[in-house]
Amino acid sequence: MVAKRIIINTKQRLIAFCRLFCTFSRKKHYLRAVNGTNTTAMIKKLLICAIACITFTTALADEGMWLPSLIKERIKEMRKMGFKLKADDIYSNEKASLKDAVVQFGGGCTGEFISGEGLLLTNHHCGYGSIQKLSSVEHDYLTYGYWAKSRSEELPVPGLTVSLLVKMEDVTSRLAAGEKKEDIIAEATKQGKGYRASVEPMYYGNQFYLFVYCTYRDVRLVGAPPSSIGKFGGDTDNWIWPRHTGDFSVFRVYADANNEPADYSPENRPYRPKRHFAISARGIEEGDFTMIYGFPGNTQEYVTSDAVEYVAAVSNPMKIALRTIRLDIISEAQAKDAAVRIAYAAKHANIANAWKKWQGESLGLKNLGTAQKKRKYEEEFAAWAASREEYAHLLDSIKAAYKSISPGYFARELFNESIGGIEAFQFAYWMYTSTKGEEKFPADRQAKGRSRYLKDYNMEIDQAIAERMIEEFMERMPKENIPAELAEAVKAKGGARSFAAYLFEESELLTKYPLTKDEIAADPFVQFAAWMEPLIQENRKYAYRNISNVPAVEKWYKPYMQALREWDKERAFYPDANFTLRVAYGTVAGYENADGEYHTHLTTLDGVIAKDNPAIYDYNIPQELRDIYEKKDYGRWSIEKNGKPTIPVCFLATNHTSGGNSGSPVINGKGELTGINFDRTWRSTMSDIEFDPTICRNISVDIRFVLFVMDRLGGAGYLLEEMDIKR
Repeated sequence: MVAKRIIINTKQRLIAFCRLFCTFSRKKHYLRAVNGTNTTAMIKKLLICAIACITFTTALADEGMWLPSLIKERIKEMRKMGFKLKADDIYSNEKASLKDAVVQFGGGCTGEFISGEGLLLTNHHCGYGSIQKLSSVEHDYLTYGYWAKSRSEELPVPGLTVSLLVKMEDVTSRLAAGEKKEDIIAEATKQGKGYRASVEPMYYGNQFYLFVYCTYRDVRLVGAPPSSIGKFGGDTDNWIWPRHTGDFSVFRVYADANNEPADYSPENRPYRPKRHFAISARGIEEGDFTMIYGFPGNTQEYVTSDAVEYVAAVSNPMKIALRTIRLDIISEAQAKDAAVRIAYAAKHANIANAWKKWQGESLGLKNLGTAQKKRKYEEEFAAWAASREEYAHLLDSIKAAYKSISPGYFARELFNESIGGIEAFQFAYWMYTSTKGEEKFPADRQAKGRSRYLKDYNMEIDQAIAERMIEEFMERMPKENIPAELAEAVKAKGGARSFAAYLFEESELLTKYPLTKDEIAADPFVQFAAWMEPLIQENRKYAYRNISNVPAVEKWYKPYMQALREWDKERAFYPDANFTLRVAYGTVAGYENADGEYHTHLTTLDGVIAKDNPAIYDYNIPQELRDIYEKKDYGRWSIEKNGKPTIPVCFLATNHTSGGNSGSPVINGKGELTGINFDRTWRSTMSDIEFDPTICRNISVDIRFVLFVMDRLGGAGYLLEEMDIKR
């Protein structure tokens, strides 16, 4: 085994070397600017690369999020790497394809069908809000899990939807010919029941694509492991490798008698997808082909150094600091009360996920020297563009635009992370806007608002958060952007914390129902919301995914992208992620974490047991799992590692992923499901801005662990009978 490990590690390092140089070959201008390498030296290195790649035929283009309708342009490379299917097996409008097995799950995740009866897999953290919504102290599904024993026990989740992509179409020429976006969308939505559509820009508006979806509204919880499996390691292990988290949950989509979308009804039937994934229980090995199919949410790979510096030095530090305060307050309260722990579980998780991601992203950008590399790249571009009138001014124009809009964008982010993080303020602002210009404000409308904004609400927690967030807002916001009424009120009350305490003491908004319009208007929390209205309206000018998407900046990126594609012809340009369906491909691979420290691609149940600690909630595994481990009673899911039986848990691969890829199917060369993507390594979080093939790794739960938990812990082995499991 030692000899095998040496061979594998050596091979992996050579593979990494090959990936590194070949990736850079596609970015030759970038690399030459960074390293000062002359053309002759570069050619020599590329020759070395070519020789290495002939010897080691592993993936060379792990970077990229490709539009599936154009995947035929990449299929030759994919097949060289080990993919066995054809391009129209991945995406087709004429026949069932893998795209028909992939769904948008809820508002920001991916899911996949694993049976012909609408059975759906996604991440535990994607289903977390739904599981929490169905939980109570008496039925604590978060802590103990839930498994339906029959179809009749599958639990409807109000408000949960899944959407299938019907088709995508390049409509750039149609728009250029004078068609209106609204008309294209309206035409598309008429083509089927439950259809919705959008037209999304690619390459900063150089191309536009129509996406048509069919949305299903009857989605039911089938099963979820206990959080000690589905969220094993909690926030401590989030974004970290080695990982031992069984991050999965199981749902089923229902439809009417015609297999079309319908509201919940006991008469609905399991949805019959055009395609579902067969499941490979054969496992994966280092170097195996992997493909991710899903809905990545947000990348900004082509932004200039100005954007990188804003993210790393201005935006992320502020957001991290404010979320740390909120998390500390919530965690302290959760530790004291089980009911609070359940009620605030999803809220805590939502706050913590981005909080830790931003920390890793900032560290990665610093370690990679991303801003410096981009400046060098821009210098070389500027030299090329200097003689081209249409491009010569672009970098100066982009820089000036960032300088102009940065204060406003920061004000929006600061408001969202501070005042916007106060639940009572969110409710008060809704009450304020809902009563403007209204003669009456019926009790039923108030009730809907309360259920939306004050669900699982704890006033003590919210007040503690409000005291700190208002204080942070007053200290960090430029004085000219602070509403005068707020400044005066804070001064009159003796400080931000005292003002926040006054709001909670005097407001009836949170304690009395229903309220008259006069009572609402006179409420101090509503008055506070009214003071903030001008700032909120100003902030809406900057309500975009990234600072680079603010129109004043983005308008310059359209010609900049044109120029880059004209100049850097050997670079593989793919559109930034925008929560539309994408394909990413790579290989199973470990990585060099530090000098002399190689992280292998696979974790096992042995690692779960090593972390097991009954005194810590996130590491307190079910006793049944300890018993199975003690007896090594793994059944058909057992594998051998280091001469001993065990169970695979998680694995690493080189696929380019982002937020929104949570729950995405990880597919082998035969198009079979081998895992469920759920995370990246901490050092990979900067891949939304810069992808480094030597260290960027996505983390997936091994499908064999999913099946093991279903079968041996969940007592839901009957579900396996409707799956197509390949061994």
